[in-house]
Amino acid sequence: MAPYLIDGDVQYDLLKNSLPKCAFEIINDHILIEKTETYFAFETASTFNIKNTLNGMRCEAIINLKRVNDLGYINKFFECINNHLHTGGRFFIAAETGLQRQKRILEKYPFFINWVVSFLDFVFHRVFPKLKLTRKFYFFVKGSRNRVLHEVEILGRLYSCGFELVKKRKSDGLTYMILEKVSEPSFSMEPTYGLFIRLNRVGKNGKKIKVRKLRSMYAYSEFIQEYIYQNYSLAEGGKLKRDPRVSKTGKVFRKFWIDELPMLWNLLTGELKLVGVRPLSAHYLSLYPEKAVEARLKTKPGLVPPFYYDMPKTFEEIVESEMKYLEQYKKSPIRTDVKYFFAAFSNILFKGARSK
Repeated sequence: MAPYLIDGDVQYDLLKNSLPKCAFEIINDHILIEKTETYFAFETASTFNIKNTLNGMRCEAIINLKRVNDLGYINKFFECINNHLHTGGRFFIAAETGLQRQKRILEKYPFFINWVVSFLDFVFHRVFPKLKLTRKFYFFVKGSRNRVLHEVEILGRLYSCGFELVKKRKSDGLTYMILEKVSEPSFSMEPTYGLFIRLNRVGKNGKKIKVRKLRSMYAYSEFIQEYIYQNYSLAEGGKLKRDPRVSKTGKVFRKFWIDELPMLWNLLTGELKLVGVRPLSAHYLSLYPEKAVEARLKTKPGLVPPFYYDMPKTFEEIVESEMKYLEQYKKSPIRTDVKYFFAAFSNILFKGARSK
C-alpha cells in the first residue's frame, strides 16, 4: 500500500482513525508533537515502497502500520528503515507476539481442542523454522506472512538493526512500539536462531571465544542484553530475576544443565578447563570491579564454577567467591581445582545446588 503522503491534518486524522487509542497516543506523544513536518506513514511489507518513496532521503520519523509478522525479510526491512532515518529518528511498529497469538487461539476454540491447536501451532511455527531439516519446508508452505515471533525476538532484531525501545503499549491483541535509531545496523554478531548456538565470551587474556550451548533463550536475545540488565534486577546467584529471554524449554535445559553439554567441545579444544570461573560476555564482565576483571583474565574460564563450592547469594558475594578461588588457584592450581571439583559436586548431589 502507498504511504500516506497527504495533507498534514488529513494524515493526522487518518492515523487517529486507523489505530487503537493507546497506539495513536504513543505516536502522538513521541513522534507527531515534535516531528509533524518530517514523518512518513506507510502500511507496507516492501522495502521497495520505502526506497522508492524516500529515494535516499533521511527523515525524522517513519510509521509503518503493517504488522512485523507479515514482513518478508524482517531484518532487511528494519535495516532499510534505519538507512532512511537520522540518528535519533523514531520508528513505529505493530506486531502480534507469540503470547498474544496463543491467547487468541485459546479463546477461539473450545476447551481441549484449543490446547491441541495451540500445541500444533507452536510446533509448526516455532520449531520448524529453526531446524535445518524443516526450515525450507516451512517457508515453502508458509511463505513470509503471519510469522510467529516472540516479543524478545522482535526486540532483538530491532536492537541488532540499530534501534532502542522508547515506548511500548499493548491493545486489542497487538503490541505497539516506538523505537529510536541510535546507531547503524550491526553485522558483527551471529544471531542465536538454531538449536545449537555459539555465544561470544571472553577467555584467557581477553581472547574472544565461542562457547557452544543448546539455545535456552529466544532468538536474537543476545542483542538486548544491556536493555535487560537496565530493566531487570539481579537475583541470587548473579542471574536475572524472571529473565524474559529464557524460553520455557530453556528453563528445563538450565535446571538440569542440558544446555551446557555442548561446552564439552570447548573443554576438548582447550578454550575452557574443567574447574574455573564462568565464561562471561563482554557486557557482563564490564559489571565486575577492575581488580576482579584483571584476575579473571589471567586464567581460563571453566565448566564447573566456584559458585557451586560456596554458593554465594549476591553479585558482590559471587565476585568475592571467584576472587577467593583465583587467589588459591594462583598458589596451587591442581590442588585447588580438585578441592573445588569434589566440593561442588557434593553440594549439587546432597545440598541441591542449582544454577538459577
